Amino acid sequence: MRVTGESASAAAGQASRREGATVRDAAFAVLRERGLTTLFSNPGSTEIPLLAGLPDDLRFVLALHEGSAVGMATGWAIGTGAPALAVLHTTAGLGNAVGALATARENRAPLVVLVGQQDRRHLVRTPFLAGRLAGLAGDYPVSAEQPVRAQDAPGALDRAWHEAVAGRGPALVVVPMDDWLAPADDRPERAAPAAVLRTPAAGASDVAALAGLIAEARSPALVVGAGADDPAAWKGLVALAERLGCPVWQEAFGARAGFPQDHPQFAGHLPAARRRLRAALGGHDLVLVVGAAAFRQYTYEEGPLVEPGTRVAVVTDDPAEAHRSAADLVVLAAPAAVCAPLAAAVPAREGAALPPRVPPAPPDPPREGEPLRAGHLLAALAERLSEDAVLVEEAPSNRPELHARIPARRPMGFLSAAMGGLGFAVPGAIGLRMARPDRPVVAVVGDGASLYAVQALWSAAHYGAGVLLVVLANGGYAVMDRLAEREGATGPWPGFAGIDIAGMARAQGCPARRVERHDDLVAVLDDVVPRLRDRTEPLVLEVAVAPDPDFHT
Repeated sequence: MRVTGESASAAAGQASRREGATVRDAAFAVLRERGLTTLFSNPGSTEIPLLAGLPDDLRFVLALHEGSAVGMATGWAIGTGAPALAVLHTTAGLGNAVGALATARENRAPLVVLVGQQDRRHLVRTPFLAGRLAGLAGDYPVSAEQPVRAQDAPGALDRAWHEAVAGRGPALVVVPMDDWLAPADDRPERAAPAAVLRTPAAGASDVAALAGLIAEARSPALVVGAGADDPAAWKGLVALAERLGCPVWQEAFGARAGFPQDHPQFAGHLPAARRRLRAALGGHDLVLVVGAAAFRQYTYEEGPLVEPGTRVAVVTDDPAEAHRSAADLVVLAAPAAVCAPLAAAVPAREGAALPPRVPPAPPDPPREGEPLRAGHLLAALAERLSEDAVLVEEAPSNRPELHARIPARRPMGFLSAAMGGLGFAVPGAIGLRMARPDRPVVAVVGDGASLYAVQALWSAAHYGAGVLLVVLANGGYAVMDRLAEREGATGPWPGFAGIDIAGMARAQGCPARRVERHDDLVAVLDDVVPRLRDRTEPLVLEVAVAPDPDFHT
């Protein structure tokens, strides 16, 4: 949490006291104070009074669709660990962005989302572009406000910054277009605190309660989730796991990695179906879940989540995760603040040796006339990616193999959409690379997934985001085909093998290559991957692959 000598409200007050200062001037002062100086947007006419003549110290990033604007802002927020700013048009803009806002909320990405609205002076007559915005984004925003007066807009933005940080999600502020040029208050009152100090510490009694559960357990196990994806939490969890000698599972469908997946005690990704979940955790009389709810599911199955007699404890700083967990004990605190003292509080014990996790052997190169498979690409990437690379995934039918071949070895080494909807990986990877040019960023997406946000490639090219976007082109919705096969039927959706994704990228000024041969794949990866850290332009690598027959949830 930033603590400064001058609050955003005070900065807005200085702006408003200048002769002729407007609400817009006061709002810009708030944005500067809160570090919201990069604006991700696909604007409309209701945003012209705000954006025309934007000051030089505010950076405008154009996206060609609102979902991409919010997706890039989400990647930026995850990369920086601080709120990002998205500016959306009225009903159409906010409506187009709802799926991306849902992903931001589930991915715990703090966003301030400024939404335009028609002129306040004739809203009562429902003029053209008047937005019925209340509730349009459902419950996904952590807060939503339309200021009662024009002069309240800067304070609303200030509060939205706090709401986004505290709620770790999108905070909406709706501002009618005429408000921006209204005169600012001469003597504004503070509308939000200058600073909020949040302590992540866990009480000694909380740690003692968890230590007591562990001391009583014959065979504990750990399950980690996205909420533990930071260096301090990883360090504490490694110490705890080694102290207990226990296996560590990653939560099912985790959007981020909560533990180094190349560690000898990493047991793999937890199944999302109850029968397989019970089998994976069978024999453990205590399961400690850190940074996740207990337990994430996919398809419904009858039966208990865990075997009778298995106790469950949860450590999370997310109240919603805590309240929906079927647990014997929940500690609501930051994982990093709990795991380190907990590791020191529990006695060391010998655990059963885990069989070493060996990644699948690289598949043999295809013989003449045989197609490439996803495994060829994933194995080649695994051999070449640096330890600090960030892998952004949106290839549902290939996700199990990706997890098996490419472990997350550093915090923020893996990222996907917690919501499960498509369209995040391409803009999310672009925004993350813009925020973190110090780390190589690679997105692995299916061709179907890439088409949900293909227009984001223009932004990547225009703003020099040096991300590698690998598209597994199997010509259809492979995951849907596999799921339909499980039902003993076929789906009514056709394939789309004729779509030229590399051509669509080049048409937007984004360099692209299509690869169909194994030797070409190896050559381009040898050329590109070692220099990813220094790239200043994106590259789309469209890899033609045959659909894989196996898919496991």
